[in-house]
Amino acid sequence: MAMRQTPLTCSGHTRPVVDLAFSGITPYGYFLISACKDGKPMLRQGDTGDWIGTFLGHKGAVWGATLNKDATKAATAAADFTAKVWDAVSGDELMTLAHKHIVKTVDFTQDSNYLLTGGQDKLLRIYDLNKPEAEPKEISGHTSGIKKALWCSEDKQILSADDKTVRLWDHATMTEVKSLNFNMSVSSMEYIPEGEILVITYGRSIAFHSAVSLDPIKSFEAPATINSASLHPEKEFLVAGGEDFKLYKYDYNSGEELESYKGHFGPIHCVRFSPDGELYASGSEDGTLRLWQTVVGKTYGLWKCVLPEIASENSDCIYPSAPDVKA
Repeated sequence: MAMRQTPLTCSGHTRPVVDLAFSGITPYGYFLISACKDGKPMLRQGDTGDWIGTFLGHKGAVWGATLNKDATKAATAAADFTAKVWDAVSGDELMTLAHKHIVKTVDFTQDSNYLLTGGQDKLLRIYDLNKPEAEPKEISGHTSGIKKALWCSEDKQILSADDKTVRLWDHATMTEVKSLNFNMSVSSMEYIPEGEILVITYGRSIAFHSAVSLDPIKSFEAPATINSASLHPEKEFLVAGGEDFKLYKYDYNSGEELESYKGHFGPIHCVRFSPDGELYASGSEDGTLRLWQTVVGKTYGLWKCVLPEIASENSDCIYPSAPDVKA
């Protein structure tokens, strides 16, 4: 009998969820942070969706959020012209980094000592978190607001995306190495360190490029406009979601559509695989996060499979719901 995909629904936000990020795997499991237009980024246990806490302090929509690898620090980017760095264990605000316009994206270096930001003022900024009073380094060159900025190649290079351009920068010289131009708006960008792969979505296209050279690897076309895509850590599958409320799962090697699910009640803004590849998370216009199993029917997290001969002849799999959290 084919198993039915039953997502765990994580509520608590009151506006559209526009960004999410997982930590690495820590001794306490892994964690998930979500950015929302309600201005209240939330931290959750990654494998269950259980709410841990809400970071309070922004005075506008939060457009970007990230965790460092060991989930000890969080960073957020907001419409109140600030990026904030938080203690992800205590929830305390560690510092506020003032900008001159809306901040859209934040990313830590691997050692968590530096924070990269980008936003509507078209500038990339690099903050030394050990010297918060120091002025940030600035990189100019974008011609429209920056949507995403990521460290890559062991923090030696930077990838950034504005409306229709993706640029690769050298960190040491602060100069542009190469750029990619698209004929429509870039909606998302994901960097995969293992294999140096860059995942870019624009229109209905999901494109894969080398993060080192920006050379194309392959691309797929989806049935609808895609807002976000994520590649499985083992590079077996990719998932994507967008304007038709559906999540699509593809075979990375062949491009074959394996599954599609409709669970959200609004366009999907962000999707990401967990660091162990066992699930993927999606955030939507409907204000919820949902967690989906990569292998449907596997016992993992809050999903528990009960075999028919153990339970009753009519039983399938039992899927407890994630707690309906009102933060």
